[in-house]
Amino acid sequence: MHEQPNLLFNFAAKEIIVIYPDTFEQKLYFNKIRAFITEGCLSEMGRERAEKMTFSNHYENVTNWLKQTHEMMHISDDGREMPAGNFFDVRKPLKKLRVEGLFLEVSELFDLRRALGSVREILRFIESKEKEEFPALYNLAEPVMIYPAVLDKIDTIINKQGEVRDNASPELQRIRREIKSKQGSISGKMSAILKRAQQEGIVDPDATISIRDGRAVIPVLSANKRKISGIVQDESATGKTSYIEPTEIVEINNEIRELNYAERRELVKILSELSVFLRPYMEEMLYAFRFLGIIDFIRAKAMFARRIDGTVPKVHQKTAFLWEKAMHPLLYLQNKAAEKPVIPLDIELNEEQRILLISGPNAGGKSVCLQTVGLLQYMLQCGLPVPVSENSQMGFFNSIFMDIGDEQSIENDLSTYSSHLLNMKNFIRHCDEKSLLLIDEFGTGTEPMLGGAIAEAVLEQLNNQQVYGVITTHYTNLKHFASENSGIINGAMLFDTHLIQPLFKLEMGQPGSSFAFEIARKTGLPENILEKAKNRLGEEHINFDKHLREIIRDKRYWEKKRQSVRDRDKQLESITSRYEHDLEKLKTERNKILEAAKKEANEILASANREIEKTIREIREAQAEKEKTKSLRKNLNDFKEQVEQTGIDEELQRKLDKKIKKIKDRQSGKKKSKETGTETSLKKESPEKKAEPNKPFEPGDAVLLEGQSVPGQIIEVNGKDAVVAFGQLITTIKIVRLKRISKNDYKKSLRQSATRSSSTYSDRLRDKKLSFSPDIDVRGMRAEEAVTKVLNHLDEALLCSAETVKILHGKGNGILRELIRQHIATLPFVSRYYDEHVQYGGSGITIVEIS
Repeated sequence: MHEQPNLLFNFAAKEIIVIYPDTFEQKLYFNKIRAFITEGCLSEMGRERAEKMTFSNHYENVTNWLKQTHEMMHISDDGREMPAGNFFDVRKPLKKLRVEGLFLEVSELFDLRRALGSVREILRFIESKEKEEFPALYNLAEPVMIYPAVLDKIDTIINKQGEVRDNASPELQRIRREIKSKQGSISGKMSAILKRAQQEGIVDPDATISIRDGRAVIPVLSANKRKISGIVQDESATGKTSYIEPTEIVEINNEIRELNYAERRELVKILSELSVFLRPYMEEMLYAFRFLGIIDFIRAKAMFARRIDGTVPKVHQKTAFLWEKAMHPLLYLQNKAAEKPVIPLDIELNEEQRILLISGPNAGGKSVCLQTVGLLQYMLQCGLPVPVSENSQMGFFNSIFMDIGDEQSIENDLSTYSSHLLNMKNFIRHCDEKSLLLIDEFGTGTEPMLGGAIAEAVLEQLNNQQVYGVITTHYTNLKHFASENSGIINGAMLFDTHLIQPLFKLEMGQPGSSFAFEIARKTGLPENILEKAKNRLGEEHINFDKHLREIIRDKRYWEKKRQSVRDRDKQLESITSRYEHDLEKLKTERNKILEAAKKEANEILASANREIEKTIREIREAQAEKEKTKSLRKNLNDFKEQVEQTGIDEELQRKLDKKIKKIKDRQSGKKKSKETGTETSLKKESPEKKAEPNKPFEPGDAVLLEGQSVPGQIIEVNGKDAVVAFGQLITTIKIVRLKRISKNDYKKSLRQSATRSSSTYSDRLRDKKLSFSPDIDVRGMRAEEAVTKVLNHLDEALLCSAETVKILHGKGNGILRELIRQHIATLPFVSRYYDEHVQYGGSGITIVEIS
C-alpha cells in the first residue's frame, strides 16, 4: 500500500498533528540536521533526546524549548563557559538500587560521583547568572536536588582516582596492611632465591621475577625445573620455559590469596552498605540525570544554531508569517565552507494571500525556496532556532503536507502521476486552515492540458479550505488563476535576461516566465527550430510569455531606478544633516571668537587707559595746559564708549591703534614746546621713556632660569609669574628670574643637559656595581622595615645584574621569613627562591635567583 498520512494526536491541544509523508524528514534533509545535533551531544542521554526530537503543535512547549536554546546560546557571553565534562549516563546502574541485595560496582560508583559533581557545577553556574536574563534555564534547574550528604558519603569510600579508600572501613584497612606486609616479604625472599639460582647457573643471568595468576614465579628452562623446589604454575607457549613458584613462598602466596578474598568480601560489604544509604535518594538522582541529558541536548542545539547563524524570531499562534532574510541552513553551511554567498528569502503569507504560487525558469531556485519554507517551519516547531532576521514573525501550524519528488512504486503499481494524484487526495481530505502545504512542480506527470486543468481544480478546492502553502509550477493557467482569485498570490524567481542566468531571488506579486526559449538559445539550439516551436505554440501563448518577460525586465529596471533615487535621497539627507551640523558648529565657534575678541579688546582698552592716564599725569606734572588735558580725556572717553557700543572687530582694532599713536604724537609735541629747564629735564628722562621695553614673555618662549643650565619652555603667563616646563618638571617662577633664549640655544642646551645627565647616570651605575654586595642582613628589624629594605636591595641587585642574593633573616618563629617570601613571590624578575644549605644556615637564610 502507498504511504498514508502520519497521524499523531496531541492530547494537550486536542488536535491532530499530521506530518505527510512519512519520508518528510528525509526529503527535506532534516535527518542531517538531527545528525549534526546528535554529534554535538556529550552523553547518551543527550543523544537519545536528539533522536526523539520531533514536530510539536503545543505552543507553550515549543516557545519554552526556543527560550531555553536562546538562553543557552548567550549564557557564556560574559566569557565564562558552562561546565561540560563528566556527562556520564548512570541511569541503568542506579536502577539496580531498586532491588534489595544489588549494589553499585566501584567503577559505577565513580561515574555516579563525577556525574553528580557535574550536575552540581551546572546548577551553580546557572544560579550565578541573573534570573531575569535566563528565566527558562532557571525554571529547568529549579526542581533539581543534589544532596551534599550523598556526595560526602561517596567521597568517604571512593578517592579521586576511582579506587576504594584504605580507610573505608577498619577491617579493609587491616586486610590491606597485611597484604602489603606479606607482599614485601615475598619480594625479599624471591629476590634471594632468584639470585642464588642465577649463581648456580639454573636460571639465566638476565631473568626476572614474573607474575602468573596473581602469584610470583621464577622463569626457568624446562630442563632445569627439577633443580628448584616448587610448584610449576605455568609454561611458555613453546614449552621451553617453566614458571616455578618456590616452595618457600607457596604458603605466603596462599595467605595473600586468602587476604584478597577477604578484601573482596569487605568491599562487597562496604558497597552494599553504601547502596543502602543511596537507595532513598535514587529518584532525586534519576531526575538530576534527566536534567543533565536535557542540558546536553539544549547545549548541542545552541551550538548548531550558532553554526547556521540561527535566531529565535517572534513566534505567534497565528498561521500567518513574515520572513526576512531566511536561508536554507544546510545550503548556508555548504556555501560558507566554499566561501560563497547565500541569497536570502523574503516571504509573507497572511489571510489575504495564503498560498504563494511560484513560477520561473528551471534551476532558478523554486524548489530550494519551497524546501526552505518547509524545513524552517519544521525546525522551529521542533524547538530549533532558524536562520532568519530577528525582525521576522513566524507562524504556527498543526500539520505540514508535502509533495516533492517522484513517489512512483512498482510494488503498488503506481506511476509518477498516480502518486501525485494520491497525494492530492490526501491533501484535500486532511488539510485545513492550520495546515502548511508544500507542492513542487504542481500538475506535472501527465498531458499538460489535462494536468493543468486538474491542478487548477485542486488548487481552487485547497484555497476554499483556507490552506496556507507554497506551490511551484510552470503552468500558465495556474498563473492566470492565481492572479484572478483572492487568497492566492503569484511569485517569480527573478532571471537576468541579459546574462541569461537565474538570480535565485523571489519576487512576490507577479508570475514568472520559464524563459524556455532564452535558455534553449543559450544552450545552442538552432534558431530555426526555436522559430518552428514558436509557430506551433501559438501567438497568444507567445505574447503572454513575452509580456511576462517585459514586465520582469521593466520591473527590474524601475526597481533599480527606485533604489537609486532612495540612495540619493539618503545621501542628500546625510549631506544636509552634515551641513546643518557644520553651520551650527561654525555659529558656536563664531560666538566664542567674538566673545574672546571682545574680552581681548577690553583688556587692550584698559591697558591703553592706564598708559594714557600715565601720560596725562606726566603732562600735568609738566604744567601742561588744562584745556588740552581735558581734550585728551574727552577723546579717550569717546573712544571707550564707541568700543563698548559696537564691540571689537578688526576695524575697531585698527582705530584703537591709530588713537593711541595720535595721543603719543601729541604728547611728544607738547614736550618740545616746554621751557628750557623743563625741556632739559625731559631730555634727561627721554632715554628711559623712549627706550623700547623688552618684549613680554609669551607661551612657547624658550627660557633659562638664573643659576641653572637646564632650559625650559613657557606654558602660561599669569601677571608677574610664569608656568615653565623643565623637561618633565612643571613649576611656577617669577618672570624676573627668567632669561629668554633662542630656539637654537634651547636645543643646544637640551643636548648638553642630556649628555651630562647620561654621563652622570653611567658613572653612578658603575660606582654602584663596584660597591654592591649581594648579601643583606635584616635580623632584629621590624617586619615592615625589613620587607622595605629587602625589596630595595633586590631592585639594586636587578640594576647591577646580580644573579643571586642572600637574605639573612634568622629562624625564630619563621614569621619574618614567610613575610619576606610572600613579597618576593610577587616580583616578576625573581625566578625562584629557597633555603640555604643546612650546613650554611638552612631556613635562616633565603637564596633568591634573579632572571
